[in-house]
Amino acid sequence: MDYLITEFEHNPLKSLLELGDEVIVYFTQRDLLGEKVNSIQHIWNLPEVQRILEKQFEDGSWPSKYGNNQNGVKYSLIETWKALRFLIQQYEMDNTHPAIRIAAEYIFSCQTDEGDIRGILANQYTPYYTGAIFYLLIKAGYQHDPRVEKGFQWLLDMRQDDGGWVIGSPGIIGIPNLSRNELNDLTSNKNRQTSRVFDKSKPFSAAGTGMVLRAFSVHPIYRKSEAALTAASLLKSKFFKKDNWSSYQHPDNWIRFQYPFWWTNLISALDSLSLMELSRDDPDIKKTLKWLIEHQLRDGLWKVSYSKIHKSTDNNRTLNSRLWITLAICRIFKRFYQIENKRN
Repeated sequence: MDYLITEFEHNPLKSLLELGDEVIVYFTQRDLLGEKVNSIQHIWNLPEVQRILEKQFEDGSWPSKYGNNQNGVKYSLIETWKALRFLIQQYEMDNTHPAIRIAAEYIFSCQTDEGDIRGILANQYTPYYTGAIFYLLIKAGYQHDPRVEKGFQWLLDMRQDDGGWVIGSPGIIGIPNLSRNELNDLTSNKNRQTSRVFDKSKPFSAAGTGMVLRAFSVHPIYRKSEAALTAASLLKSKFFKKDNWSSYQHPDNWIRFQYPFWWTNLISALDSLSLMELSRDDPDIKKTLKWLIEHQLRDGLWKVSYSKIHKSTDNNRTLNSRLWITLAICRIFKRFYQIENKRN
């Protein structure tokens, strides 16, 4: 807990413990204070968790207002990923629970023979979503499943020449003069075949690479791989800078936060880098940690967004998000300090 005192001008514990709900308090006591807490099953039985579980279908998926499969897009897959972000990342459910097991089997049913999770962009490749989904499956206990291994091999095959990944489908970026209408048709029409027109000479996307790297960061073997370290180096080199790709290109996307994680930002990226045990003395990481310290508010929390293009008013509606973001930041700082203590 010393790092909370030595690094932060305002101790976040008071707000986390006094303003947070039962779940925030539980994880603050367990992860930041090292206190004994009830079994995690206590969290799984809370009403907010049960409300998510009640909507699950028998096949393991969650419903979508667009239907299960509209024009080739598997909206039920998208909704299932969205639900698992909360169940697995936020509430730390795993495959000891039957709801997670059937949800995982539903997701694996969307895995192709090539190894990727297909359907979010109809028949086109989506390495960034495949990585984000495998991140959750690994956290849920599927790190040794051969289907996960198959997915990693596919992710490695989908890298650009520089070792990163793109946002969108790497199989269509080599198509010259592709119009917006043609792109929309490719990514939403079930009758369009998987495009394999690659151009691996194009540079990585930080947004896409950050989502894929999450899966590597929680895998006991791949987090230490050369491929993961290369991707991590690329990712941190773009902190506070424009992305190489038009999607999420503005630098302010780095400072718009979400929890559980969706798109790549400073917190989701640092979470992966800390899990991979990179040093906090790395110049890119050190600069980013310093930025977080300088932008903490008087109440000990951080804002949802510091972006000029994604403004967000901090009020009672965003308080819960601010608490989760703050908890994530404190976990990151703790990991980096533990890494240095281990090395010393």
